[in-house]
Amino acid sequence: MNNYFAKLLIAVGIIVVIIGALMLLNIKLPFGKLPGDIVIKKENFTFAFPIVTCIIASLILSFIMWIISKF
Repeated sequence: MNNYFAKLLIAVGIIVVIIGALMLLNIKLPFGKLPGDIVIKKENFTFAFPIVTCIIASLILSFIMWIISKF
């Protein structure tokens, strides 16, 4: 269990560093504005539900966890 947890923490750390570097370089990612994301705008109200973004993030994280479990 400790070996798996250590690998998981390393993977999460690498992902956080990559996201931090992208933010530092001011690179904008298209998440939240993909086709299929639900956005409802009214006069004084905005509702946004990025369903396609959630599905893509889930697929990417599932793939990363699958790779980690193989080692």
